[in-house]
Amino acid sequence: MKTNGIKKILCIKPRGIGDIVLSTIVLDNLKAHFPYIKIDYLTEYFAKSAVENNPLVNKVITIDKKEFPLKAALKIRKEKYDMILDLWSNPRSAQITFLSGVKYRVGFAYRGRKYAYNYLATSRKGEHHSAEHNLELLKTIDVPIVSKKIHYYVDGKENKIAKDFINNNFTIGKTIIGIIPSGGWPSKRCDASKWVEIGKAITEKYNAGILIIWGPGDEADANYIKENLPGSILAPKTSISEMGGFINNCNIILANDSGPMHIASALNIPTLGIFGPTNPKAHGPYSENSDYIIKEDLFCIICNLLECPYHHECMLQLPIDNILKKIDKIGRNLFEKNA
Repeated sequence: MKTNGIKKILCIKPRGIGDIVLSTIVLDNLKAHFPYIKIDYLTEYFAKSAVENNPLVNKVITIDKKEFPLKAALKIRKEKYDMILDLWSNPRSAQITFLSGVKYRVGFAYRGRKYAYNYLATSRKGEHHSAEHNLELLKTIDVPIVSKKIHYYVDGKENKIAKDFINNNFTIGKTIIGIIPSGGWPSKRCDASKWVEIGKAITEKYNAGILIIWGPGDEADANYIKENLPGSILAPKTSISEMGGFINNCNIILANDSGPMHIASALNIPTLGIFGPTNPKAHGPYSENSDYIIKEDLFCIICNLLECPYHHECMLQLPIDNILKKIDKIGRNLFEKNA
């Protein structure tokens, strides 16, 4: 590989807001090794907000979920990239990468996809956090790992809208704890009744305001929490990018394993992830001031099932005292400051 000839790189990560945010761990390392490169991203249209405000990203190319791989590859050919990092490496992105004709094609050595790449990274998952799994692509092309920072950036307008809303609904200077009931799988979503229990415990222990942040598909849970948690404030319905503004103006975030949870940790907001069917060591909030809670002694924990076949004990039986201890830990500096 002639590294001095690499001026333009495409990162492919089509979907999964959280997955795209975690993939940004590669950006600082690429910029450090190739200081004059331009880095673009290929995502599906709905997910472009995960990187479109990122100053390290030159441009976001979007595709439709069902777009024919050759059509997507032709878009890439027009851009004349020197290298592709297929951070997704699923069958479809492998096809797109192979058909692109780009000289250096880097991907994971997953079964049935090796044909698409001429630089293959380890296929092992579960040995490290999923953010760090992306770094395996860089290791195979001898890019030194100088940073493990993930990135998310909030548009100034959306940040101001959220800040004004919070200032109009809470006492200025009050600690704001955001609750986000979002989750891609039903089994990953903490029950609304449990959120109410958590919220009541928070308001009893801390002098904090509760902001319920929600998006498409969360309306029923968000309204239930608002109706049953006295003093809580319901944020307006948000898109993912608008949600980022509200997250950015909270002091602490509590969230299910979800894209918004990863946005919060990328924004360096102290974040507590609520886990049950998925492994927090691989998918937990990726920042030093964050943590997770999981009922480790449950026989079916980390089942990876989309729907719970039992009674959602992993969420409903989470000990409130343990949750409060975790909040004490991630909010230690905040609470000491306001003491």
